[in-house]
Amino acid sequence: MTTMSRRTLLRAAALTGAAAATGLVTAPAAAAEAVNGSWIVTGPGVLQIDPGRTTPRVLLSSGGDVAASPDGRYLAVRGQTPGPAFDVTLEVYDRVTGLSRTLITDRFGVYYEWPTWSPDGTEVALVIGESRLVAVNVATGARRVLVEGHRMVRPNWSRDGSMIVMEWISRSEGHQLRTLELATGKVRRIHQPDPGEHFGWPVFTPETGRVVFSTNRWTRDVDILGGALGSVRVDGTGLKRLTAEPRVYLSPVFSPDGRYCAALSVPPTNPEPDGGNILVATRGFDAEWWIPGDEYDDSSRLDWARAI
Repeated sequence: MTTMSRRTLLRAAALTGAAAATGLVTAPAAAAEAVNGSWIVTGPGVLQIDPGRTTPRVLLSSGGDVAASPDGRYLAVRGQTPGPAFDVTLEVYDRVTGLSRTLITDRFGVYYEWPTWSPDGTEVALVIGESRLVAVNVATGARRVLVEGHRMVRPNWSRDGSMIVMEWISRSEGHQLRTLELATGKVRRIHQPDPGEHFGWPVFTPETGRVVFSTNRWTRDVDILGGALGSVRVDGTGLKRLTAEPRVYLSPVFSPDGRYCAALSVPPTNPEPDGGNILVATRGFDAEWWIPGDEYDDSSRLDWARAI
């Protein structure tokens, strides 16, 4: 099989959810059930890019930091009430019915950031007021504080439910990546950057063994606005580079079946450094392809929903 035909098949597999079409699957066909659904893009508004298509459709005209539930049906959306109050809200949007309900709300000036679902779909964790990580019960809206006292950014809940990783801004040690062990409440540093390193957007690998994140650690000598995806083990060891080509990477996310990783990025042909395209790669980052779409320029978050 030539490189070109292999990449063509890989792209088709990601778009249709049929992982077995790549020839990389050795399990019986019945075990390779298609579970990869649409890409969900935040900003401006909430857009959905369906498998096999590149033109998105608008789900919501407004909303921020959108995350899909593990079963793919619901979206957690950071919203705002109409004026004059402009209170902040966390909404739950039903992709089947098209209806939304308000889960929690706080007065104008309180900041909600980056919801992330528990793997059983019963809770949504998010940062409230920049320094409090809270888990919200999806059925009741009840809140429980997971950790507080430091600034936290972009939490991500592991698929096994044991940990949350986040960007953590320490008063004494600066910007770093830390994990929260939910059973014990212990917070552990897993990445302390080099001086001048810019990084962020952490996400667990599907088996929770490593954390993938974007960084310019290996690309600071490049004249373009660029970076790479890297990963580190959850114990803080084994830092390594995953992508070779220097470019912008925002909001990496793994497919529901765990076989692919996607990120917002910018093709070399784009004249502006925006997040207007989706770059999809195999789990081993040995092949990649673009999902083009100028309709979602300036996007800020990418998620990959399970098929419904």
